[in-house]
Amino acid sequence: MNIIVFSGRQGGGRSRYFDLAHPVTLSLFGLVVLGALGTAFAIGMQLGAHTGTASDPRAWRGVLQEQKSEIAEMRARVQERVDAIAGRLGQLDAHIIRIDALGKRITAIANVDRRQFNFDDEPALSSAAAPKSQIPDVASQIKQLEQRVDLRDAQLSALENTMVGRKITESARPQGKPVAEGVISSYFGERSDPITGEEGFHKGLDFPGTPGEPVLAVAAGVVTWVGERSGFGMLVEINHGNGYVTRYAHNESALVKVGETVSRGEQIALMGSTGHSTGPHVHFEVLHNGTQIDPLIFVKR
Repeated sequence: MNIIVFSGRQGGGRSRYFDLAHPVTLSLFGLVVLGALGTAFAIGMQLGAHTGTASDPRAWRGVLQEQKSEIAEMRARVQERVDAIAGRLGQLDAHIIRIDALGKRITAIANVDRRQFNFDDEPALSSAAAPKSQIPDVASQIKQLEQRVDLRDAQLSALENTMVGRKITESARPQGKPVAEGVISSYFGERSDPITGEEGFHKGLDFPGTPGEPVLAVAAGVVTWVGERSGFGMLVEINHGNGYVTRYAHNESALVKVGETVSRGEQIALMGSTGHSTGPHVHFEVLHNGTQIDPLIFVKR
């Protein structure tokens, strides 16, 4: 057999001669024929399978049944997830109930208006109480839980601010003595001046002691005066807010500066006998809205 092969680049052809009687040629030709027949058989089988499925409703019913089984399995897995979320929501709801109880106790201890901090709202039904929860139910429960958490957060923040403000107010209110130990040698009111002997009005309390003894702030506040003042000698003055000011006079020296913030019980000066004084002591005054008031009511607290 003579076969002519053409080359695409040269445009020419070459002649080849194959002897079909030759064993090698015959074997190669047989393999080619068998490969072609195998390919055709495979394509025919595939076409037959598709054609059979399309024409046989029972085959389609089998496919649909498999899909239904897969959908049912997927639904079961989703339901398991939903039930797990519902259980977690129940735990969170229990935590909020405990927060409500804590808020009620704090409100009672702080003695604030319970109408402003109402922790008695009925909690939503726990998702764990229902035997089954559906996806829309869980979404609704999550929304309600978020609303309750936001409400409790706002209430607790307001309660905290109220208590902090009250604590600051209490710490800034004059209370106690300006010395660690000591008695009162001269009270607030009319008296004879110890130096001139003339009748006058004593605007504070005197606490005698030893030179260099610590003088203490009776409340938290801001130092507004440090220095000499006529009659007072070395004076320290503290503003406590809400109209309250305290004065500590006749000091040997000051331990604070103007603008400093002090706390109750902090040392602000050392006792002395400067100014209009007959001996080491601290002259203690309390003013409210610019008017001297009897410090004894604050000392006795």
